[in-house]
Amino acid sequence: MQILQETGIEWRERRLTSNVYMTQSVKVRMNRGETRSVKIGRGVRQECCLSPILFNLYSKCLTKEALEGFGYFKIGRQVIHTVKYVDDLVLLAKEEKVLQDMIDKLTENGRCYEMEMNV
Repeated sequence: MQILQETGIEWRERRLTSNVYMTQSVKVRMNRGETRSVKIGRGVRQECCLSPILFNLYSKCLTKEALEGFGYFKIGRQVIHTVKYVDDLVLLAKEEKVLQDMIDKLTENGRCYEMEMNV
């Protein structure tokens, strides 16, 4: 919620988003019926219209903060640090050490926002 606040999202929308995501639960359907309801405390909802918006917003803030000062790729006049697709983020670097430093910094910044990443 901190990133939503920092980007100027009003408290009403932050509260609504929090309620949608923090109150979600799941049941697993099996041969013998369903399991009891289990609360999900993290992650974006699958097939929710807010999920790609939240992913883009959070990834933009995290990458901007984490990758500042690192090398970049230039295609034409466009400077590129990352390529994003659905819920994947690809980091671009000219050297392996720079790439590892970018990964380390991004992971560190993610922890500050209580986000976990698969690297």
